[in-house]
This record gives sequence, structure tokens and C-alpha cells, in this order.
Amino acid sequence: MLPLLSTAFDSLAPEYDDGFTRTVLGERLRGAVWRRLDSLFASGDRVLELACGTGEDAVHLGRRGVRVLATDAAPEMVHVAREKVARAGLTETVEVRQLAIEDLDSLDAPVFDGALSDFGGLNCVADLAGAGRALAARLRPGAVAVVCVMGPLVPWEWVWFLGQGRPGKAFRRLTPGGVEWRGLQVRYPSIRALRRALSPAFRMRRVAALGALLPPPYTENWAARHPKLIERLDGWERRVETVPPLPWLADHYLMELERT
Repeated sequence: MLPLLSTAFDSLAPEYDDGFTRTVLGERLRGAVWRRLDSLFASGDRVLELACGTGEDAVHLGRRGVRVLATDAAPEMVHVAREKVARAGLTETVEVRQLAIEDLDSLDAPVFDGALSDFGGLNCVADLAGAGRALAARLRPGAVAVVCVMGPLVPWEWVWFLGQGRPGKAFRRLTPGGVEWRGLQVRYPSIRALRRALSPAFRMRRVAALGALLPPPYTENWAARHPKLIERLDGWERRVETVPPLPWLADHYLMELERT
């Protein structure tokens, strides 16, 4: 798994922040995640981050005094994240390690107060139940895990790609077994499927939409030309983000789980 993840994500690392983190849509989607993280994790808490990417979430939490162990399988992502943490002056608060989610059993660390996996890290994991058991073993009872996962039903995607005459792209998330991407198999578990895979070690406390009214990140060029519309859509989505069926129809859903 590690060589595949390295091949898939290492080439993305240098440009990832410009291509997503600092975009109109990326900033709004990540801001919605941060509002939840800020309400759940306090200064002094120890949080384990899985698939940390370039370390943007770890730095945000570290600046608030949260102690973070940020992990990622891709060496270049780890390199970029470490540099970002160092520039922020947070090396005493945030540690970055190379570790795949599938290798959580090998992690030698104290028990954590919470966990985070943002923007699709779990979509690259074949054995979600196994990953859930390994994660639960590293969290104290009552700890909250926040996971941001790409869902299977995205009307925005259907309309966007059908309008381009690309039905295969429009409905790719419904492909049984997932979709191959850069040598990896990317899966799109439903909310029900993920909740079932992670139980009984976790119970779902909350689920919210990320990109149900807001368009998906690949529409960035269009979104950047319509800033006022994007602002309105974001405001509406934040007000109704937990109202069914929006979380089930979003580009990502943000699930909060409690360690039983």
C-alpha cells in the first residue's frame, strides 16, 4: 500500500495547497471543518490525524494549543507538512510522521483524546472496519473522531459532467468496488456503510454536508467567477448542513464519531 500511495500523492504535494487549500472553494470547505474542530478539541488535547496531507489542519489545531500527531503515507506530503509546521513555529506542539492508515497497529504512542481524517483519506482504505478497530485502540473512551469522506451521491457532479457529455464521469462514484485513480482504488462509502463499518467501536454523533449546495472543488474556475453566489451558497449550506438529505448528497460528508 505504501508504494502506491507514494506514487499517487507525492507528485501532488508541491502544488496541493495552490490547487485546493488556497482556492475559493477549498478555503470555504476547510473553514467548515475547522469550525467543528474548534468546537470539539481544546488546548492541551492530544489529537491523532490520519492522512494529514500538507499539514494544514495540524497547523490550525497546533496554533490553538492542541497537540497533534499528524501522519501520512506519502513521503512528500510528510516533507511539506513538516516544513509548514516548522515555519509556523509549532514543532513542540505538532509532530509529523510517515504512517499509512493501514499500519495504525504499528503506532507506538499514548492514547489520544481525539482523531481527524480530512478530505478523503478514508476513501483510499479498503478495510474500513480494520482501520476503525486500530483507531479505536488508540483513543480513550468518549474520544471524538472527525472524518471527512467523499460520498457516492453528488447531484452537483451529475449535472456538471452530464452537461459536458461525460456520463461515465458523472456517475463514477456508483461503480461497484470503487474507481481506479493513479494505481489506487478509491471507494465512496455511504454514510450508512461507514457507520456500520466503524461500529461497535464508534457511534455516530453528527453528520454534515460539505459540498451539497456548494459545488465540488473541480469547479473552482467557475466558482472563482461567481464569488457572491459562492458566498450565498456557503451561508445557506452552513445553516442546513445537518438537515437530511443534504449530508447524503454532498461531495464530502463530515462525520463525528464517539469512541464507545
